[in-house]
Parts: sequence; structure tokens; C-alpha cells
Amino acid sequence: MTMASPDLPAVYLNAIGTAVPGHDIHQAFIGWARARLPEREQRVFDRMAGRAAIGHRWSVLPEAAGSPVGDGGFYAGATHPGTAARMTIYAEAAPALALDAVARLREQVALDGVTHLVVASCTGFVAPGIDQIIARRLGLEPSVERTLIGFMGCYAAVAALRTARHIMRSERDARVLVVTVELSTLHLQAVDEIEPLLAMLQFGDGAAAALVSSEPHGLALGQPFATTLAESDRLIRWDITDTGFAMHLSGEVPGRIATALADLALVTQITGGQPADEIDAWAVHAGGRSILDAVEHALALDPAALADSRAVLVDNGNMSSATLMFVLARVLARAEVRRGVALAFGPGLAAEGFAFGPSA
Repeated sequence: MTMASPDLPAVYLNAIGTAVPGHDIHQAFIGWARARLPEREQRVFDRMAGRAAIGHRWSVLPEAAGSPVGDGGFYAGATHPGTAARMTIYAEAAPALALDAVARLREQVALDGVTHLVVASCTGFVAPGIDQIIARRLGLEPSVERTLIGFMGCYAAVAALRTARHIMRSERDARVLVVTVELSTLHLQAVDEIEPLLAMLQFGDGAAAALVSSEPHGLALGQPFATTLAESDRLIRWDITDTGFAMHLSGEVPGRIATALADLALVTQITGGQPADEIDAWAVHAGGRSILDAVEHALALDPAALADSRAVLVDNGNMSSATLMFVLARVLARAEVRRGVALAFGPGLAAEGFAFGPSA
């Protein structure tokens, strides 16, 4: 599991700061969603919600009404707000939450001399982009090079860190600030079918910020990998509607992941040829309990191997691209990592990730 080629500089994920809003909307959503279903489906919904292994999901939507679906809340009306109203909130709340994560990062590492800013977000659009808004509010130099990664979904953190690694391997003295920010709760849909309601049950808001540099502390970023599972492009998708982005997350996804991970060639690509049980740090995107179960069982992992991912799911739900960064933040807190693998799934159905290891 090679971290760096002899003729190219090593690249390090030095630190990660994370942030969530202060409004826990998980239980309010469960009550709202349950009431939209006929009684025979409510029992199924209750069982699935109980098995979801999610304790909290956080939202940027105001707490004043008690809940976004309560009287006076953002979604209280008979007709839900249009996409424009949702994007108005995104334009203010996404940069603000991102800056909270940057502040948590700054508590761990100095952010002077940033040369590049890489931002990933798929839950909103604004122009000038949130990369420019974040750069301006941080007071970054106008010469800082910006990259905005949009609409890649849950594996966008991989794309962002991979981009940072490519930058570092071409510019040894670069210092790359990587930000992921997602406001999934801006996209509640007024549906009354159990599958989309269970999909929405997974998602919350969150942001993370990381520093990637040549300074040898933190985690060494190794070889990335990517693949797309054949004939799976309809299983995870966002549909842009007049009332926000409608998430489609098929119940077939865990099974397709398990089937894909039965392919020895793919597992070899993911682990760099190492036996899966010799990987001592797994950072798997917490896309849902059943997805984590599928990875654990398909790779015959020890039940404790995905403890970091399961803890993030309990505390925050699925925050799309920010989720993997939360898991990596927990990995960074460990005293020692010998061999690690980051793995995320998203629209496509694609699987992307990278190897990581100790800083020295």
C-alpha cells in the first residue's frame, strides 16, 4: 500500500475540523413521515426507523418553530417552499457552516499560507460560488486557486482530497484547504411513499474542513481508486425539481455493494493487494446502517472495524460528502494507524476511495 512514489513528495492530511448546526430534527421528521403513511406501512416504517442506527440529524433550518415541519416551520405550509427559497438559505447557511468547520480546524493547525481551496458540495448552487464566498470571508489572498466540486454526492470528499493530493504532488510547497459542506435538510419532499421517506430519514446537515500539505503529521494520503458498478446508474440519484432536489436511494444499493465486493479484483484494487483483515483503519462513508453492514459482511471484517463510521451515523446521520470527513476525523484521533482505506459510495453507482497510512 504505497503512500508516495520515490520521485514524488509525500502528501499528508494534517487535521480535520467538523461542524453541525444546533437544531436536531431527527425525531420531528420521524413523526412527520410516519403520519403520511397508511397504518399498515407505519409499522414497517417504525421498524426500519428503529433499525436505522441514527440518533440525531442536524439542520440549518430555524429552531424558532420547534421543527421545520411544525407550525410556523419552513415546511409548515400545504405547499412546500420552491427551489429558489431553498437556495436562498443555502447561499447564507452553507458558507456559514463551512466557516464553523474551518474554525474548528484552525484550533488544531495554523492556516497561514493557504495556496489552494477545494470545496465540495452537492446540495445547493449559488454564483459567485461558495468557494468564493468562503475565500472572501476567510480573507484568503485573491491569488488562492479555487476548485469547486459539485453534485458528486457522497463520494465527493474522496474527489476533494484526491484533488488536493494531485495539487501537492505537482506543487510541493502548496497548502490546500479542503472543505465539504452539505445542507441535505433543505430538500424535504412532500411524498407519501415509504421508500423516499426512508431515504430522507438518513440525511442531515454538516461541514468539514481539512488541511492537506507536505508537513509530515496526520495521515499520509496514498493511492486513490475509483470504479462504477455496471447497470446501477438509477440506484442513487438527485432529481432537480421545482421544490428542491429529490433524493432517490434505492433499497437495492446494499445488495449491489455486497455483490460488487465479492469481486476479488475490486477488493484488491481497494486494499492495494493487502488482505482486508490486515487493514487496521477503515474509514467507510456512513451512508446508512445497511450499507455499512454490507461492507462489513462482504469483506468479512471484524465488527469493530467500522466503529468510527457507525458512531458518525448515530451522531449525525448521512451528511453526504461531509460524512467521510467526519469518519476520517475520528481516525486521525487514534494514536497509530498502519494501513488504512477510505471508501465511499454515491451516484453512479460509484465507489471511490484511497489508501492512507501513518505520517512517518
